[in-house]
Order: sequence, then C-alpha cells, then structure tokens
Amino acid sequence: MSLLTPNFLPNFVEIMSKNLPHIIISPQPQAEETFAAYQTSHQFYQEVQVRSEFKRHCEWYHTTAESHRQELERMRGEVNIFRWFRR
Repeated sequence: MSLLTPNFLPNFVEIMSKNLPHIIISPQPQAEETFAAYQTSHQFYQEVQVRSEFKRHCEWYHTTAESHRQELERMRGEVNIFRWFRR
C-alpha cells in the first residue's frame, strides 16, 4: 500500500483503532497520588520563590527609601541657588 493512495488514511485509522486497546496503558493506582504530591510540592516551591522575590524587593525598597531620605536631608542643608533667581 502506497502512502500516496487516497484511501491510505482511512485504512490507517481503521488499523490503528483495532490496535488501540493494546496501546492504551492502564491507569496506575498511584498516579493520582503521585501527581497530587508533585503538584503540591511544585506549588509550595513556587510560593517560596514568590515570597523570597517579594522580600528582596521590600529590602531594596527600604534601602532605596533610606538613601533618598539621607539625600533629602543633605539637600536641605545645602545652599539653594534657585532662591537667588526667584527674586
């Protein structure tokens, strides 16, 4: 049978459907438990990663805010040259 014949595909489907019960793997009894454990551990590690990224962001934010506060105090102590031009 040639692959180019028009009736190849229907014949192929018919042959595969007859053999399909032998190809399908029966479900494993522990598959659901294994998948549930995997999904739970995956979600846990994802949550740990999100929280650690958020913690790093908060630390960066507080560090940046503190440096901005210190910079603002230094600027308040400097001479304001713009005041000279407003007169």
